[in-house]
Amino acid sequence: MLVVDDDESTQQRLVRLLSDLLGATHDIAVADTVADAKAIVPVFKPRLALVDIGLPDGNGVELIGWVENHHPDTTTVAISAWGHEEIVLAALRAGAVGYLMKERDDVELRAALQSIRRGGALIDPLIARRILSYIPFVSKDNLAPSVSPTESLVRNDISLSERESEILQFVAQGFSNREIADLTGLSRFTIEGYTKSIYRKLAVSSRTAAVFEAKSMGLL
Repeated sequence: MLVVDDDESTQQRLVRLLSDLLGATHDIAVADTVADAKAIVPVFKPRLALVDIGLPDGNGVELIGWVENHHPDTTTVAISAWGHEEIVLAALRAGAVGYLMKERDDVELRAALQSIRRGGALIDPLIARRILSYIPFVSKDNLAPSVSPTESLVRNDISLSERESEILQFVAQGFSNREIADLTGLSRFTIEGYTKSIYRKLAVSSRTAAVFEAKSMGLL
């Protein structure tokens, strides 16, 4: 695993939390700049990278996008003191599977990291409600989302197969690809193929972004 943060105390805290999950610290690398992280990832090949948004030589969102494009086997999670909706959405669209806040106590962060390690996708509850405000809500009068004609055209352009829709439902519930495979009786590689197809159709690169876009398009 990799921790990318320029604050030494935060580095130590995150290493300690990750070591609780791994049972050791020798599998955890630390970087305090975007440049250092880009040098470490190709060599260390971390399965998970915790990325701060504000770094001395660049933006964590840019780093997340670089990792997604060049090393997609590395799962990225943004962890920051900033909870602005625009930054959160940018991180998710860049490829992060979660957005955690540093102000959470150790117990909460440890639980969140454990869920992410199992294949979940988490947004800190403090900002999740504000993020949901970007998604059209159901009308009380007719129980249908209120959308503009332009939005309707966009939604009609997206067509998921019955199986893709089924898998998207499981993804939205937080199941990992392996768990979805067990639930559907399909192989994990088949599930990965379906999820990649869903990502392509929704023009996203992470599970969290897929759920967000699917809800905004009325597909969930």
